[in-house]
Amino acid sequence: MKARATASTHKKVAVFLLDGSSEPGYLSPAALDTGESVDLLSPGGEHRSIPLKDLKAVCFVREFTGAFEPERKTFLSRPKLDGLWVHLRFIDDDELEGVVPNDLLAMLGSGVQLTPPDLHGNVVRMFIPRSALAELKVLGVVGAARRPQPKTSERGAATPEQPGLFRE
Repeated sequence: MKARATASTHKKVAVFLLDGSSEPGYLSPAALDTGESVDLLSPGGEHRSIPLKDLKAVCFVREFTGAFEPERKTFLSRPKLDGLWVHLRFIDDDELEGVVPNDLLAMLGSGVQLTPPDLHGNVVRMFIPRSALAELKVLGVVGAARRPQPKTSERGAATPEQPGLFRE
């Protein structure tokens, strides 16, 4: 049996550095959590290795034309996507809101992947390295099923529901 080679997929990105500069290019999303640096392939075909400690954000974009940064940095109302609604503060005091998956294992990597507030803009997804963050605050849980409220007695105290012996 022939072993199947892994596919190499590079996505369009705009890489933002902590010094304020940005570069468009192509990047493999699978390589973001695997090392100390990211390998960026420029539109001209040049390879550049960028250390994670120098990165502010990697924005996965639809096209290289237009704005690379998200048009909106906060949600206008409560987001409709499932996940954790978070507020990020970068080490350069820039701020951003987004939705991250409600999965603890996704938070253990070298950074945070989030969906930005403007779903119809040029930026589809973002990767923020941990080294670029000063604070991550959870603003809410979106899309989770709510637990039923316990029944209360006439006095206002919670009463446990007694299971019935026979169904009538």
